[in-house]
Amino acid sequence: MNIVTLLPFIVLIGAMFLMTRSAKKKQQQAAQMRDQMQPGTGVRTIGGMYATVKEVHDDTVLLEVAPGVHAVYAKNSVGAVLADDEYNRIVHGTDFDGDELKSDSPVVPDDASSLIADDGAAGATEEPRTDLTKPGSAEAAKTEDAETETETEAAGSDADAADAKDTGNVTKNDGDTDAK
Repeated sequence: MNIVTLLPFIVLIGAMFLMTRSAKKKQQQAAQMRDQMQPGTGVRTIGGMYATVKEVHDDTVLLEVAPGVHAVYAKNSVGAVLADDEYNRIVHGTDFDGDELKSDSPVVPDDASSLIADDGAAGATEEPRTDLTKPGSAEAAKTEDAETETETEAAGSDADAADAKDTGNVTKNDGDTDAK
């Protein structure tokens, strides 16, 4: 055999060896990252959810996905273990220093109750409501609907009569065919 004939096979085997080696290396790094998880560490799942590790077991992890909400995930579903500053920057949107958020932005309430006025003040400044409908539009719509229904019924009876003439006065029931 000639070396030129074997060269493509040697290149393919070498490429496959390099690809499997890099994939193995990535798998080892991912396993090492998952082994570094400790309670209190921030993680991102492969689905993109950010959570805090509460407990680590052999194949599973207990994550706190929201305050007071815990979920059990497989260790393989953890996509990245994040550094504390990166996790706090992503989850809280700012740098996090202990229990205090370092932010000058106003705090947005969880509900709209603080955004509306008190009942006494709202009643005093309430303006009368304006009716924006066209006068008589409801009556016109009712008469148009009635006319449309009578036209449809008349057209339906004319079509039935024409069908009866075409088929030799034989009426068809549901499921009957035109075959004779």
